[in-house]
Amino acid sequence: MNQPLAYIHPEAKIASNVVIEPFSTIHKNVVIKEGTWIGPNVTIMEGARIGRNCRIFPGAVISAVPQDLKFAGEETTAEIGDNTVIRECVTINRGTVDRYKTAIGSDCLLMAYVHIAHDCIIGDRCILANAVQVAGHVNIGDYAFIGGMSAVHQFGKIGPHAMISGGSLVRKDVPPFIRAAREPLGYSGVNSIGLRRRGFSNEKINEIQEIYRMIYLSGMNNSAALDQIEITMNPSRERDEILRFMHGSERGIIRGFDQ
Repeated sequence: MNQPLAYIHPEAKIASNVVIEPFSTIHKNVVIKEGTWIGPNVTIMEGARIGRNCRIFPGAVISAVPQDLKFAGEETTAEIGDNTVIRECVTINRGTVDRYKTAIGSDCLLMAYVHIAHDCIIGDRCILANAVQVAGHVNIGDYAFIGGMSAVHQFGKIGPHAMISGGSLVRKDVPPFIRAAREPLGYSGVNSIGLRRRGFSNEKINEIQEIYRMIYLSGMNNSAALDQIEITMNPSRERDEILRFMHGSERGIIRGFDQ
């Protein structure tokens, strides 16, 4: 159901049951799938790809050109998965030649005033609280939670199931399954409450805690700790996820308790 007071470019591809409220603008080269609601005063620009059953609230701007002086007008996208909620005044920029897309997963919640810069990749079921600011080229894993007013440095990585406290400055990579807090941002334990809510057993949580005890509390440097984990701990999905993240970190990981 499209309001006559909304502007919809004739080349936009919009499913028949999408609701577009008054005073919203939909540009060309846009795809919006079934069941999505576009609130009033939303701007959806070229390159947007919006999934099914999303809810986009007033003031949001989706797929604006990147705030990158190197951007030369290349054709790129901003992609949003199914069932994702984008609250008031969220801004999501489309990609550049680096990745050619910015991508938000399914079942995410981006609260009011969140900014997602160009070439970010955000997984499924992530929650970014009010006014989180994510710079370009950031990767955020599934089920990550970032507290309000936090800022994430460009090219940073946040692992799946990580929880970052509000008001954090995320200058280094945040490994999977942990809580991160304080200033400068540091390891504050395993995200055990979040993991239990998602069905992780006590045995599995204890395994993750033992891995991070070796990384952060054993006194070994990261290389020695990772070698020790590979030698002493049986392969598992969680162990291998942590090892892949640690080996793939280019900015380095956040500090430990006493580092």
